[in-house]
Amino acid sequence: MQSFDIIIIGGGMIGLSLACGLRNCGMNIAIIENSLNKDEFDQKNEPESKVSAINLASQKLLDYLSVWQIIIQKKIGIFHQIKVWQKDSFGYIKFNANDYYLPHLGHIIKNSTIVRILWQQVKLSTDITLFTDNNVKTIMWGDNEVFITFDNEQMLTTKLVIGADGAKSWLRKQADIPIKFWNYEHTSLIATIKTEIPHMDTALQAFNNYSILAFLPLHDQYICSIVWSLPTIQAHRLVNLKVSAFEKELSVALDMRLGFCQLISERQIFPLISQYACNFAKQRIVLIGDSAHTIHPLAGQGVNLGFMDVAELIGHLRDLNIKGKDIGQYLYLQSYERKRRYSTMLTLYSIQMLKKIFNGNNVIKKITCDIGLLLTNAVPGIKLKLINYASGLHDIPEWLAKNDKLI
Repeated sequence: MQSFDIIIIGGGMIGLSLACGLRNCGMNIAIIENSLNKDEFDQKNEPESKVSAINLASQKLLDYLSVWQIIIQKKIGIFHQIKVWQKDSFGYIKFNANDYYLPHLGHIIKNSTIVRILWQQVKLSTDITLFTDNNVKTIMWGDNEVFITFDNEQMLTTKLVIGADGAKSWLRKQADIPIKFWNYEHTSLIATIKTEIPHMDTALQAFNNYSILAFLPLHDQYICSIVWSLPTIQAHRLVNLKVSAFEKELSVALDMRLGFCQLISERQIFPLISQYACNFAKQRIVLIGDSAHTIHPLAGQGVNLGFMDVAELIGHLRDLNIKGKDIGQYLYLQSYERKRRYSTMLTLYSIQMLKKIFNGNNVIKKITCDIGLLLTNAVPGIKLKLINYASGLHDIPEWLAKNDKLI
């Protein structure tokens, strides 16, 4: 039997970043992730569709974790501008980093790039133990410890178990934590596209009645990742459409702003369901990232919300450990839960509101939205608040905001 202070179940971006943030703080940490021993971290040259829009707050966290300087040496996208409009309409809004004295508005990075670099950092850490060869068989909560048994009967104990194992979290189910969710009846289609016109480091988003199309600029001026939110039937039609016909529909959907769009990857689709756990923490358990919440990709805030879970929890657990508190006591985990629940609900309802505003093809509603977009674009104070929200700087924990390793 091996004992740890913290066991993290899940070795994706969120779980690995938490482990990196808790290094060298006097606590023994374990990560359980069966997929980490597979061949998924090989360097590949072919286009990859799964990317994340990393905002300034998440960049600050990754810089604190000493991985940002490694990440920016890779081929990553950057955007200095954002343009949003309604298709076949006159309303639009645009943001430029220079207007707010910011170096940029964010980066577009392959998920596998972030995971690979965090994984390498974790492997170098002497106070982090990795379990990648066996599956978890059972988990039991005691008053003072959590007991985890693998399928080979090996047992681990810990003061606190942290769920970073995704939207279908096994740990959340074992802890009998219910979820609330709503099905958007939309499906997200993602792919990598080569454009005729350079994107000029600009992120584009077009609302078209019941669909939302985002073009995210990658490192090459002619390469973008797309995220196309569509009614499920339409998404299935597009994913099975002949390549030439798909390329034509895609180009027209963006109003030909980047010219003709050429598909250079597979098309993948994912159902869009927002959900949140009724408890982000209980006695000897904490949920972070998609285990605690998933949101619509409309604002590109999903992974950033998860990274801020990590940032808040790093500061919270380090402080408890320094004070000699029991890090698994729910009494001490409640403040983390309150802060992250508030941020999550604010984000969820903001996105839901935006989606309702732009959803549908009612003429009066479209005109009203167009006027609203133009007025918002013309009022600097409103745009500043929106940029502050999109950058994530409103959500950053105080300890990270004060850290010397800033952007």
